[in-house]
Amino acid sequence: MATLILKRGAERRIRAGHPWVYRGEVADLKGAWSAGAAVDVADAGGRFLGRGFYSPRSTLVCRLITREDQRVDGALVHARLEAALRYRRAAGLESAAYRLCWSEADGLPGLVVDRYGPVSVVQCLTLGMARNAEWVGAALGRLFPGDEVLRLDDPTAARIEGFEPVRDTREAELTVEEGAGRFAVSLGAGHKTGLYLDQRDNRLRLRALAADREVLDCFAYSGGFTLNALAGGAKSVTAVESSEAALALARANAELNGLPHAQWVEGDVFQRVRQFRDASRQFDLIVLDPPKFAPTAAHADRASRAYKDINLLAFKLLRPGGALMTFSCSGGISSELFQKIVAAAAIDAGVDARIDARLYAAPDHTVALNFPEGEYLKGLLCRVAG
Repeated sequence: MATLILKRGAERRIRAGHPWVYRGEVADLKGAWSAGAAVDVADAGGRFLGRGFYSPRSTLVCRLITREDQRVDGALVHARLEAALRYRRAAGLESAAYRLCWSEADGLPGLVVDRYGPVSVVQCLTLGMARNAEWVGAALGRLFPGDEVLRLDDPTAARIEGFEPVRDTREAELTVEEGAGRFAVSLGAGHKTGLYLDQRDNRLRLRALAADREVLDCFAYSGGFTLNALAGGAKSVTAVESSEAALALARANAELNGLPHAQWVEGDVFQRVRQFRDASRQFDLIVLDPPKFAPTAAHADRASRAYKDINLLAFKLLRPGGALMTFSCSGGISSELFQKIVAAAAIDAGVDARIDARLYAAPDHTVALNFPEGEYLKGLLCRVAG
């Protein structure tokens, strides 16, 4: 097995519990290696630090799977997935649709597994996980006998890591319950693994705020926030989404739940919101849940401008006393930076705003104390002065 030898001092972060090894921290690679295979990681003195898959094309050349001298194989993957399931069951996090495995937080860097009723959706984010996906399928087959497994790799991660993403062509249509509502999910046809499971608790929070309000839901996707606003007694809901297919699913979800129709608006969200501004439209409650503008810190500057632009427009559309629920799912944007961006947008909009609450992903998206990067979703519930 090949060994990554770190530069002197580079081991400090690894010894402190962080699992990532960057290319710039590597002094040498000894022994025969192959892309995506397991390698040892050692400090400058040759002392063993851990073991993980080698990814030569990525800036992150290795993510530790274990800190012990043990085999990285199907048995290890099964044990980690079994532990992830046991943890969620003990914490009461197992539901009709939930995240079973969240990468580093569950000891399997580069692997996401979401459960939708009798279907496990697997997403490989690293070359090593992609090359050994059969271990994942076998483990899920033992944990959930008779259930289906779909693989829906992330194309962006695959391009960075250097593997061909697998997207199962067989689509699964099913309905999942969330709170008092139901969602039709078309696995394999939309974003992420089918539904934005990380926003489950925030959707329910919105429901509690929506009564008698005029709501604007931007980047509405399949209508998760829109449906909860309608169910919460909103006076009206305007949902804006660029995808015609997503809006069709949102309409179907409204009908599935017997809810009144929203105003469905197809088109570029930035353009549509500017049109609302120019037409002097105003709302009492606005949701901004945009896609990932900054997948890495290298994209932070460009993403910051986009986040500020859309939040500035939203503040201008809010009535006095109105509330903004705004999110960033970009790993390259920290919570501190996101708050600064939203604050700058409020200042430029000429409004006095304060934070009512900080918002996070649902707790089945676990966050390891030694890996704060796992807390990728950050949000603010802001209220402007009346």
